[in-house]
Amino acid sequence: MGPVGRHLLGLAVAGLTLATGGVAFAELGQPKPWEWTLQESGSPVMDNIVWFHNFLFVLITLITLFVLALLVVVVVKFNARANPVPSRTTHNTLIEVAWTLVPVLILVGISVPSFRLLFLELDVPKADITIKATGKQWYWSYAYPDNGKFEFDSLMAQDKQPRLLGVDNEMVVPVNKVIRVQVTGADVIHAFALPAFGVKIDAIPGRLNETWFKATKTGMFYGQCSELCGKDHAFMPIAIRVVEDTEFASWVETAKKKYASGGTSTFASAAGPTQ
Repeated sequence: MGPVGRHLLGLAVAGLTLATGGVAFAELGQPKPWEWTLQESGSPVMDNIVWFHNFLFVLITLITLFVLALLVVVVVKFNARANPVPSRTTHNTLIEVAWTLVPVLILVGISVPSFRLLFLELDVPKADITIKATGKQWYWSYAYPDNGKFEFDSLMAQDKQPRLLGVDNEMVVPVNKVIRVQVTGADVIHAFALPAFGVKIDAIPGRLNETWFKATKTGMFYGQCSELCGKDHAFMPIAIRVVEDTEFASWVETAKKKYASGGTSTFASAAGPTQ
């Protein structure tokens, strides 16, 4: 095989890898090359979001196909050649009732799971752990009031993967526990967003919003600030490491010592993001 053949084979292998979901390039909880679906779910809320998305997709597909079929029938049966003398019908009570009632029933069918999902997202259950996330220009600070009242900053790390998502200090939480996240902004409006957990909520200065998640899988999960907050908006990722209970307890003891000085951070020594 000559150089050209080897080059074409390499391109084919790379294309196949990308087309199969980019398994070699990404793991759970982060974007994947050529991804066209929602990220794999890591929480009950996201499970419901995925179900609702799929339900709506099937519904709108059926509606679209039905309308397409009606258009085809109209084009084939009611063109000038097939009907040189057009019908003068102006009313049909059955059809008029149907095209009013059926859309109403469809909207009711959509509203029931929609309201249920909204309630699930907004009604915070009894929390096992509370974490306060503060958006700053341009990094996040995390406080653990239930676990020793320590706090630390989390900045994007230039030398960590995945690119633009790796951080120096991750938020660490235990698996299968209800985590209440209180979110605020220190300067401008930010937004705390984790796709795999179905979480997205604004971080507004002077206001304390809250959301929750219950991670059902261990591993690293990534998100980003999703509010345009300034020149380094694209460089303040969110990284959450989900671990077993024993590992979380060990991390808490280490974190109490590491951040005992109220030293919230490595901010003073960390290099800021480059553009």
